[in-house]
Amino acid sequence: MTMFDKIKEISKKRGMSLNQLNEKAGFKQNVIYSWKSKQPSIERVNRVAEVLHVSVDYLLGKTDDPSTSSKSKKIDIKDAMQDDYTIMSYGGREIPPEELEMIRRILDGGK
Repeated sequence: MTMFDKIKEISKKRGMSLNQLNEKAGFKQNVIYSWKSKQPSIERVNRVAEVLHVSVDYLLGKTDDPSTSSKSKKIDIKDAMQDDYTIMSYGGREIPPEELEMIRRILDGGK
């Protein structure tokens, strides 16, 4: 399914014509129809995604999940502190190694 087809399908589900979507997104007349043969800018795709309440990735075919909510990843802080590539900071400044060691001991229950 092309992006144009997805947009058309979702618009229909939302009870909106492509002309109405075009207007709500703030585009000139028939801009979305031109996407049958032209590739739109990411800015325009983003505006359509916002109006339709779906993710840009869904419109681009990168995911089958239309949800706009990004699921936050849970990070184990102790693992992150062990990683040499993770820069830990507080108040806009990097935490010195000796303070990181104290934080590690606190997280380990004072061991």
